[in-house]
Amino acid sequence: MLKHKKTLIVTCLSAAIIFVATTAMRAPQQQQEEPGFKNLKVLPKNITHDEMEKVMHEWSAALGQRCGFCHARDAQTNKTDFASDAKPEKLMARKMMTMTEKINKKYFKEDKDDKDHGGAMTAAIGCYTCHNGKAHPDATAPARNGNGGRAPGMTPPPGGGTPPPAGNPPTGQK
Repeated sequence: MLKHKKTLIVTCLSAAIIFVATTAMRAPQQQQEEPGFKNLKVLPKNITHDEMEKVMHEWSAALGQRCGFCHARDAQTNKTDFASDAKPEKLMARKMMTMTEKINKKYFKEDKDDKDHGGAMTAAIGCYTCHNGKAHPDATAPARNGNGGRAPGMTPPPGGGTPPPAGNPPTGQK
């Protein structure tokens, strides 16, 4: 009887240790699968890590900036605090994203019959449309150069109108 008690106790303890070890190993894997981004107000709450990376890389390229332009650094850990709203640039990015979404929904609707573009949105605006790789888009037109607004060296075409782009002959001419 004593022999069976010892075997039962050892078996139960072994099972408990295996259960605890397995549970502890699963928790970090679940956290990796579900990023659980904090403080999302414009982007979808269920955005995946890959989708978030894509969006952030697009914004970074469109503004020619790195993460620290919009995201604050935590003074204690000296790491980027992506959830923080301390920088006004992050708040502006949210406003700009909302604005472009509204414009795209209103003026560039999805065309399911458009076979050339796979039924996707045929035209749309994004950050790069205005920013062109700069942190702040140009708010004014280039200064006139006394040449009627034409680039230096361009002459008006015969009969007026807009000259063709350089290197492309007008239609019907070779």
